[in-house]
Amino acid sequence: MSDNIPELSRSFTEEAIMWDSHSLPPEILLDIIIRLPIKSIITCTSVCKTWKSLVQNPSFISNHLRHSTTKYLLFSLYSKTAWQVYRIPHEQGKEHYALHWDDNQDFNEYTKFYFPLLHGPERFRVVGTCNGLICLANYICCDTFIIWNPCIRKFVQATKPLPLPNIPPFRYSVSVGFGIDSKTSDYKVARILSFRDRKSESPPKLEVEVYSLATAEWKTLTTALPPTGTECYGNPHASVNGALHWVASRRTKDNILIKFVMVLDLEDEVFSEIAMPKFAENERNLPSTISVYGNSLALFQEVSMNYLNIWLMKEYGNVSSWTKIVILADQGPRYYRPSAKGFRKSGEVILKMNDTKFISRDLETQEIKNLGNAGYYHTYVDYYVESLVLNDKKSQLCSY
Repeated sequence: MSDNIPELSRSFTEEAIMWDSHSLPPEILLDIIIRLPIKSIITCTSVCKTWKSLVQNPSFISNHLRHSTTKYLLFSLYSKTAWQVYRIPHEQGKEHYALHWDDNQDFNEYTKFYFPLLHGPERFRVVGTCNGLICLANYICCDTFIIWNPCIRKFVQATKPLPLPNIPPFRYSVSVGFGIDSKTSDYKVARILSFRDRKSESPPKLEVEVYSLATAEWKTLTTALPPTGTECYGNPHASVNGALHWVASRRTKDNILIKFVMVLDLEDEVFSEIAMPKFAENERNLPSTISVYGNSLALFQEVSMNYLNIWLMKEYGNVSSWTKIVILADQGPRYYRPSAKGFRKSGEVILKMNDTKFISRDLETQEIKNLGNAGYYHTYVDYYVESLVLNDKKSQLCSY
């Protein structure tokens, strides 16, 4: 039956023009449309003004999102050619995004799509995903952001934040994040500038800017900022429980470096901190990256060519629930120096190997599954759900 759904939905929308939209009670009409594949729902906007108004209603969009229970894994992949050449007119030269069935044993590809703009030499990368939206930012400065829903082929380009400090690029770092204010359902982008004057011994300073999709405006946060001397370690970030999370550090009065998880609550736009696990002496200075683990957090540490530490926070906010898991990479030409990218719904960790392939590994049995995707440079992996978000916003159509 499921194989015939696209055909049935096409038949439904083709014949819908002959229907009188008033012949069905509104609640039944809603119940029918909300169960259609998303492409068919978009087609419904061309049937009549009544249906278009219905599909673009914020309440319908919210209800559809609640019905969208199928989650895919999104892979942002660069072909080797696409990264080596700044501008390639051919489609194969674009970075592409692939959705895969996460609950499918064969990990089949569901669909793929390409970057929404026909851009020049400037490159973009994925900042994060949330409820069907993909946030993209240009490299280095991160002063141009695109919030994109590939399912409905619409995007919003965020207005540029305040100018960067008048200092050379090597003197500052930029950290970005994307998530949702769970109270107002407003999608927000955060950009954190960490910079210092290298001619003096003063601690680094932070400037924090937040973009609201609801207001289409940037603002600079001036209160409840992290203490002076806090330095954010850039990307990636983790968006969970209505907050953004980054790995950060600062030095104590005794010049001891302490690391912690810096948290930005997207509702109150206030910062807080979560303590790191109790690292062993030889682990304290290892580079750490953060990831979402279910409704909580995970930390990744590359110990050596063959070892990867994974710390899972079993209960969000409970520091005592940090649990350490060690991954031992297999010897051989294919599986070495694992780089953790995230988790599958089953809890298996997704690793990118040096030969650009992806694998998933069971944290208990250490069983390996070859996922078969190839990616170069800044690859990105996260959950994705199809939605109509942005369909009620003033937005631009994609150029593809």
